[in-house]
Amino acid sequence: MRILVTGGTGFVGRWAVAALKEAGHEVVVCVRRESVIPGCRVIEADLLDDRAAGRVMGWSRPEIVLHLGWYVEHGKFWNAQENLDWVAATMRLATAAKTADVRRFVCAGTCMEYNLEGEQGPLPETAATKPSNLYGVAKDATRQILGGYFGPHEIEFAWARLFFIFGPNEQSDRLVSSIAISLLSGRPALMTSGAQVRDFCSVQDAGEALAALAVSNVTGPVNIGSGQGIRIAELAEEIRNAVGTGELRFGALPDRTNEPRTILANIDRLRSEVGYKPKREMRERVIETVQWWRDRVNSRTPI
Repeated sequence: MRILVTGGTGFVGRWAVAALKEAGHEVVVCVRRESVIPGCRVIEADLLDDRAAGRVMGWSRPEIVLHLGWYVEHGKFWNAQENLDWVAATMRLATAAKTADVRRFVCAGTCMEYNLEGEQGPLPETAATKPSNLYGVAKDATRQILGGYFGPHEIEFAWARLFFIFGPNEQSDRLVSSIAISLLSGRPALMTSGAQVRDFCSVQDAGEALAALAVSNVTGPVNIGSGQGIRIAELAEEIRNAVGTGELRFGALPDRTNEPRTILANIDRLRSEVGYKPKREMRERVIETVQWWRDRVNSRTPI
C-alpha cells in the first residue's frame, strides 16, 4: 500500500516509517526541509502553508495517511499558539485527503485528552475526555471534527492516543533522557518524589504500533502505551542500573501541584483488534536508550 506519513522524521515518526518500510509498503514522507530517507519517496512541503496540503496529496496519491505532524517543543507546546495552527493544517490535510480519494486517515492524539482528575484506573478509549491545557483541547477537538467529517464520506478514521514515550533521539530535557544524561555525566539526577505512576512506552514500540494501526481496519480512538504502570522512582532506578552508577536525589525538586498520581493506558484494543504486541521488555528498551545516550556523552556529541 502507498502510505503518506507526515512528521515522519520526528521522534516517533521515524520508527513508524521504518516499520512500514520493513512491512513492504510504499512510503511517502512529507518533510519541511530537504531530507534523504532511504527506501522512501520524499516530498518537501510546510503543511502550515495554506496551499501545501493539496500539493502534497496530489503528488503522493496515497491510499492511507498517517498524520503525525504537530508542534511538540518540550516545555512550550502545552499552551502554545502553534496548537491552533496545527488544527487548521490538519483540517486542510483532511479535505485534501477526501479530494484525493484516500480510503483511510490515521492521526496522533494524546492521553492528555482524557479527564485525569481524581484517582484513575487504566483508561479505556471510552473514558471521558476533559483536557486541561490547550494541547489536549486542540487534539480532542481535532478528533471530534475529523470523525464528523470523515464519517459521511466513508473514509476510515483512527485516532492514536499516545501515552508517555521515551527512547533514542528524545529531547535531552525530557524525563528519561535528562536522568540518563546526568548520571552518565557524573552528576546527580535531581528528582521529584518519584511517586507518580505513568505508562511509559518505548518510541520503537510506539512507532511500530502506529504503523500497525495505520494498515489495519480499526477505527476510532486507540491507546498507544505499554498497558503497565511504573512509578517514576522505579523507572529512575532502572536507568541507574543501566548506567551502572550514579545518585538519584529524590525530593530535590517539588512535585507538581494537582498532578494526577496515576496515568495508565488500557491497551486491549491495541492488542486484540490491531494485533500489536511489543517485541522487547521495558528493561531492554531502557538499556538501549541509555546506551544511545552513553555513545553521545562519550563522543562529546552536543546534547
